[in-house]
Amino acid sequence: MMKQDAAETVALQALGWLAANEDLMPTFMGATGASAEDLRTQAGDPVFLGAVLDFIMMDDAWVTGLCDTINVPYDRIMQARQSLPGGAQMNWT
Repeated sequence: MMKQDAAETVALQALGWLAANEDLMPTFMGATGASAEDLRTQAGDPVFLGAVLDFIMMDDAWVTGLCDTINVPYDRIMQARQSLPGGAQMNWT
């Protein structure tokens, strides 16, 4: 399992990638209700960073785009998400 500080670093990179994406950023803000002020004030909040990763993981193209940009394996986003608050996967069996 990834350490939380490493997961937060990945999530911050994801937030930066998202902020630089002029097409996707408005979608994120609309879907989450986050404002520009929220992005600034909550960027250090592990719960908010988890929400950023949750949003990106909604679309495989977003995951691959992010991972290709920050040069990490495609499963790194899920690993980071699992290490942030609320990221534990439920096992229903």
